[in-house]
Amino acid sequence: MSAPLIDPFQRPISYLRVSVTDRCDFRCVYCMSEDMTFLPKKDLLTLEELDRMCSTFIRLGVEKLRITGGEPLVRRNILSFFHAMKRHLDSGALKELTLTTNGSQLARFADELVTAGVRRVNVSMDTLDEDKFAKITRWGRLPQVMAGIEAAQAAGLKIKINAVALKGFNEDELFTMTEWCAARDMDLTWIEVMPMGDIGNEDRLGQYWKLTDLRARLAERYTLTDLPDRTGGPARYVRIEETGQRIGFITPLTHNFCESCNRVRLTCTGELFMCLGQEDNADLRAALRNHPDDDGKLEEAIRAAIALKPKGHDFDYSRQSVDGRVSRHMSHTGG
Repeated sequence: MSAPLIDPFQRPISYLRVSVTDRCDFRCVYCMSEDMTFLPKKDLLTLEELDRMCSTFIRLGVEKLRITGGEPLVRRNILSFFHAMKRHLDSGALKELTLTTNGSQLARFADELVTAGVRRVNVSMDTLDEDKFAKITRWGRLPQVMAGIEAAQAAGLKIKINAVALKGFNEDELFTMTEWCAARDMDLTWIEVMPMGDIGNEDRLGQYWKLTDLRARLAERYTLTDLPDRTGGPARYVRIEETGQRIGFITPLTHNFCESCNRVRLTCTGELFMCLGQEDNADLRAALRNHPDDDGKLEEAIRAAIALKPKGHDFDYSRQSVDGRVSRHMSHTGG
């Protein structure tokens, strides 16, 4: 392995999140506009280019690879990429290959994902109510997602549910979702809504449900024990003693988790975002395509990008305005 990637604040970069497509079969209101204009396919990294890019990062010390989108499983032939990455799991260089999905395609691909070495999947699902699910995803169908989760568990995948906390939308489902996940041996992570992209009339400040308030409500009914667990991401966990399950909290607004950030995000066009909440990025596609036979140039470009990783983001709702907003949609950077 080459010398590992260390950012200016002495944080080792060991976690790469890779968006393989900006397309999705849902249109979640906090992630995309209803009438999205998607990227031309020629702008996207090919599966071979994604392989070369990820393999270079792994050689530089990345041990966890999370595949995102859009919806990663709608990309044509994406399972061939997962199978290609398995060689790094087999060698021991890569410790975990996983993905975040809306669950719509899991019934089709769960068995093959397991064959490719995936052991754990995050499913984004904000409600158990079929009508509300249709409203927030615009195009989504809850029974299809439920069937996908069932198929994934049957295939042996460990499932974690990710839910965006939305005031006035899923507040009334806090205990219902907790108990539904507990009954199926699934952890649940709540995420504060982030000020990303222009999503028409969506009111970010009106949607914002502080996770400190959410946690306080959980504590009224359950006994919560703080856990030291880290999964390579920003979540902080508690155990509910009554059910034994883990509940995670991702709090970019009420608690800045940047001090231990070990991750960067690669878009489907080869842009590297060193911070989810900043606009600065590096174009790695140019290094990849201009030097097809020289991984040294790609490594050089990656190291130059990591040298620019900021200390943290500037998301802030505390002044009753949405500060630190970034213009790109969440689907552009990858969920």
